[in-house]
Amino acid sequence: MTTVLPDTYSREEKEEIERRHRDLIEVWQTRKEAQDLEAVDKAFYFACEAHKDQRRRSGEPYIYHPIAVARIAAHDIGLGRTSIICALLHDVVEDTKYTLDDIREMFGEKVSRVVDGLTKFEQMDNVESMQAENFKKIISSLSYDIRVVLIKLSDRLHNMRTLDSMPKHKQLKIASETSYIYAPLAYRLGLHAIRIELDDLALKYTNPTIYSNIKKRVDEVREKRMGELHDFIAPLDEAFAKAGMKVRAEIKERSVNSIWKRMMDKELAFEDLYGSFIVRLITDCPKEQERMECWKIYAVLTDCYRPYTRKLKDWISFPKANGYESLHAVVMGQSGNWVEVQIRSQRMEEIAEKGFSAYWKYKTDNDTTESGFDEWLKKAQNLIGSESDNAIEFVDNFKLDLFSDEIYVFTPQGKMITLPKGSTVLDFAYNIHSEIGDHSIAANVNNQLSQLDRKLTKGDQVEIITSEAQHPQEKWFEFLATATAKSRLRSGIKEYRRTFRDEGEKKYEEIMRKLDLEPSKANRNTVMASENLTSSIDFYYQVATGRIDERLIRDVLKPQSGTSSFVRYLTFGLLGNSNKDKDATPAITTSGDFDFNVSTCCNPIPGDDVIAFNFPGEPLQIHRSNCPKAIQLSSRYGNNIVKAKWQPKSEIAFLAELKITALDTAGLLNRMTNLLSNELKLNLHSLHMEAKQDVVEAAISIYVHNTQELDNLISKLNRLKEVQKVVRKNSN
Repeated sequence: MTTVLPDTYSREEKEEIERRHRDLIEVWQTRKEAQDLEAVDKAFYFACEAHKDQRRRSGEPYIYHPIAVARIAAHDIGLGRTSIICALLHDVVEDTKYTLDDIREMFGEKVSRVVDGLTKFEQMDNVESMQAENFKKIISSLSYDIRVVLIKLSDRLHNMRTLDSMPKHKQLKIASETSYIYAPLAYRLGLHAIRIELDDLALKYTNPTIYSNIKKRVDEVREKRMGELHDFIAPLDEAFAKAGMKVRAEIKERSVNSIWKRMMDKELAFEDLYGSFIVRLITDCPKEQERMECWKIYAVLTDCYRPYTRKLKDWISFPKANGYESLHAVVMGQSGNWVEVQIRSQRMEEIAEKGFSAYWKYKTDNDTTESGFDEWLKKAQNLIGSESDNAIEFVDNFKLDLFSDEIYVFTPQGKMITLPKGSTVLDFAYNIHSEIGDHSIAANVNNQLSQLDRKLTKGDQVEIITSEAQHPQEKWFEFLATATAKSRLRSGIKEYRRTFRDEGEKKYEEIMRKLDLEPSKANRNTVMASENLTSSIDFYYQVATGRIDERLIRDVLKPQSGTSSFVRYLTFGLLGNSNKDKDATPAITTSGDFDFNVSTCCNPIPGDDVIAFNFPGEPLQIHRSNCPKAIQLSSRYGNNIVKAKWQPKSEIAFLAELKITALDTAGLLNRMTNLLSNELKLNLHSLHMEAKQDVVEAAISIYVHNTQELDNLISKLNRLKEVQKVVRKNSN
């Protein structure tokens, strides 16, 4: 293998490529013996040769990208020789003339298998979403080699760092994928630093206005907050020294995306939100002393400052599923502001930042107990092995069960069960065993009789009550939050309905004889199609139980007359780019009459940054570009994005919702309605007010023509002396 760079690179580019190569070797943290260095050099020069004629959209040599991915894998995650080689080669099969057989012959089976896992599928016919198929391929690699996922996360991070050069619709597609799949996956693997950067970069492209505004606010308060926190740390340093404790204090800045989520969750303005900056207290001690040392630090902290006890979170006694361990406390500082403090050991700090690789670094041969991470990985592998072939369903189920925050609940015998946050009594029952779930009728939760749809909270003790007379029911799907339970319920319903087949077949034949029709498979399929049934088991069950009766079958097979449907059209202009380049935004270049739906999940109005989805035979779906549903759709159907500005006719008004918090004073309602109806001439759709003590919460639905009109309304509402806060809601 040559160690000379191809002449397609300029002299300056060759120098830069070699500099990046040296930097990669320098940041490589694991074993670097002569044979390891030789193997990585071989992969490096092979990748340079394979990509010699390729350029990135920015104009840079393409080889910069594989080197950057290898650097992230080596430095940010701490992976070793095989992973670095695979990162350098990850795009070779997908983008060059070389095949997997070439990779196998030159670098061995192990490297070939990882590179295969990183190579996207080519476009396939009759596939609902190629994005979902490729997600499924990546996620499925957890069952055989986790390095595929770790290198893919490195690849995604570098792509997000260089996303500026991509067209807008590609930015939205890639950022939405990142937010929906890759950032949660990084979180679950404990890659805290990578997850934070992915989330921030995703927000930068899905909601650039919010991102820039929060970043600006953080920049404005940074110097003041850092000064306050240095003053906050000084008494602690003295107290630790007096107690003979070695504790390192660091000030950490919370990410833009994390601040934005907190603002949304708590419905607070930036000024009212504590925790934009965090104090982290780190002790370096043997693992067996960590818990005691962390609680000692907490004792010193609360000697110096008064704690907000309800905010204490103990992730040391109950580590998160991704291996995260820490004590989180909130105390009142000298300046009158609440300060968030994180207490952990050096080992916990490394695992929190580098996740999976750091976890294995500290795991010893004598450590036979399974951590939350071991359990999560086993759960992921079980889910991968049991899921259906439908890629979209697979990805959604994986996200539902394995990306959610977890809670800990207990059986009557005291066994701890981990479930996704939001799980119900019925989720718990199916988690224990399918038979228990199928025959559940109620539960004792903390010795109180509870229904199956009760949501569980951390620390609940649950005893399921069953009956042999009970059977699984369709309505139970509404009670379930986990894909595992839904899958087991689906199987239970199928087995229960199968017992009705003979009775259903007999009744079906009787009905067809009365109607003088042949009880053929073709006629049965026609009725099934009319009821959206795909299984004969469901069909015969519905016949046996009377849901499909003689009248319904007659109406389907002997219709009297046709019916017509009415579709309402609104004028909707789309401005797009007619450029035929494969990377150009999919565009509708005519302004005219389009059938479209304004999505109620986010209620977009003219002036919002919107995104449209164009599905064959369906109205355009219009969402705000930062809507969670839009992000989900973009992560599945990126090729269906129509990024456009809309130009509705001026007489069309759109529904917007506001949530108002105000002091309960006489005449408040009259002043608000006068502002809406008389001063601004807006049409009110609904208004609901509820007073609690001296505070009023009001929800207003109002028709506006554009964001300027809505912003004007919010501004005037804020000027009312009683009004404390006005927030635009995303959904009904």
